[in-house]
Amino acid sequence: MILNHLLGIYTHPREEWATIDRKHENCVYALSHILVIALIPSLVTYYSATQLGWKIGAGDTIRLTEQSAVFVSIGLYIGLFLGVLALSLLIRELAAIFDAKPTWTQSLELAAYTATPLFMVGFAGLYPQLWFVMSVGLVGLSYSVYLLYAGVPIIMHIPEEKGFIYASSVITCGLVLLSILMAATIIAWGSGFGPQFLH
Repeated sequence: MILNHLLGIYTHPREEWATIDRKHENCVYALSHILVIALIPSLVTYYSATQLGWKIGAGDTIRLTEQSAVFVSIGLYIGLFLGVLALSLLIRELAAIFDAKPTWTQSLELAAYTATPLFMVGFAGLYPQLWFVMSVGLVGLSYSVYLLYAGVPIIMHIPEEKGFIYASSVITCGLVLLSILMAATIIAWGSGFGPQFLH
């Protein structure tokens, strides 16, 4: 039951948003969805980094040690989970500007289901070629943006015109959040917490 909206957001997103809006489950349900979906990129990262290896261009195949792969996968899992929580907080804080009064559950649902296509991109890691993962990532990002624009007016109960500006504001804040997470990762790697590679 945790993933019962998964098919709907891909096959008929607007109708599924309306269903989500009618049947607001509690926060635990949305949190469970995030916790399960975030396993996909984390587990695939571990598997591809240790078993398949990554190849960039004509260079050698790059693999991580088991310990480094576990560290990276756990860090990715925690980062994805906290990222969605932070996005839901941004959604809730921005709501007042657009005359919306979402509950914590509504904000969390909007963030969780909007992020789902990005998390599903994790499956692309089973074919660890940079060009392929980047291409699938672009498709996942585009669909997440579409879901956000489609879902904001329905979940937040505001007109589509306001919903468009609201969603654009959320995307801008989300990009800033992503930049902060990337900067934190670079700082951590530069401080000696980077992964160890197998030669």
